Amino acid sequence: MLQIGGLVFLFAAVFGGYMMSGGSLDVIIHSLPHEMLTIGGAALAAMLIGGNLHSLKAIGGDAGKIVSGPKWKHSDFRDLLCLLFLLTKTMKSKGLIALEAHIEKPEDSSIFKRYPRISKDHFALDFICDTLRMMTMSLEDPHQVENAMEKQLEKHHHEALETSTALQGMADALPALGIVAAVLGVIKTMGSISEPPEVLGHMIGSALVGTFMGVFLAYGIVGPIATRLKAIAEEEALFYHVIRDILVAHLHGNAAQVSVEIGRGSVPSVAQPSFKEMEEAISAIPNDVS
Repeated sequence: MLQIGGLVFLFAAVFGGYMMSGGSLDVIIHSLPHEMLTIGGAALAAMLIGGNLHSLKAIGGDAGKIVSGPKWKHSDFRDLLCLLFLLTKTMKSKGLIALEAHIEKPEDSSIFKRYPRISKDHFALDFICDTLRMMTMSLEDPHQVENAMEKQLEKHHHEALETSTALQGMADALPALGIVAAVLGVIKTMGSISEPPEVLGHMIGSALVGTFMGVFLAYGIVGPIATRLKAIAEEEALFYHVIRDILVAHLHGNAAQVSVEIGRGSVPSVAQPSFKEMEEAISAIPNDVS
C-alpha cells in the first residue's frame, strides 16, 4: 500500500504543481499516446535485445513483490530456526544415518512436513538437504562446507537480482529515449516551419513532452521500482544466510540450541524472533517429531 500511495503522491505533486503554476494538461494528454509508444516501445525493445527469456519471465513473477514485499516474514524465520534446530539435534543425538531418511526424501520427512512454506521453496530445501548430504559424505571441514554454501548463495543471489538489474537498465535508458522522442518531434516541427507561431508552439511543446516523460518515468517510476526489488532480493537472501550460519556453527561442534542462537543473530531486526519466543517455539515441538 505504501508504494501505491507513493505513486498517487508522485502524480499529484508533479502534475498538481504544473497545473498550479498555470500549465495546461491539453498538450501532454494530446502528445502522450505517440510519445509513450516511442519511448515505452523503444525501452521494451532494448530490454528484449539485451535480455533473455528467463529475465523477462522473472520480471512478471516479481511484479507482485513491489507491493507485497519480501517473501519471508517473521513467522518464517522462526520456523526456519525450529526446523534447523530439529535437524541439528537429530544429527547430534541420533547420528548421520538417522538424518539420511529426512534429506533423501524430504517430502516424506516428519521434520520438513512440519514447515510447509519452507519445504515449498525449492532453493531453501535443496540448500539444506545438499549441505547435510555433504556432511553425511564425511565432509566435515567447516571452512570447506562454508565455501561450498557461499558459492551457492552467490549464484542464487545473482539470479534473484536479474529483475532489478534489467529494470535499472531500462531506467538508465529512458531519459535518452525521451530525448530521441523529442528530437523526432523537433524534426516534425522543422518540417512545418511555415506554420503560424501558435501552431509551431504547440508542436514544440509536444516534442518536449518526450523529454519530460523519459525523465519522469526513469526517476519517478522505473528507477524506484528497480531499487525496491533490489532491496527485497537483498532481504530475502538473509533467509538463506541463516541456514549457512546455523549449519556451519553445527560443524564447529556447537549444541543445537547454540547453533540456532547464532543463526538468530543473522535474522533481520524487523523479522527477528526474541530469545524467549524461540525458547517457547522449540519447547512446543512434540517429542515425536524427529
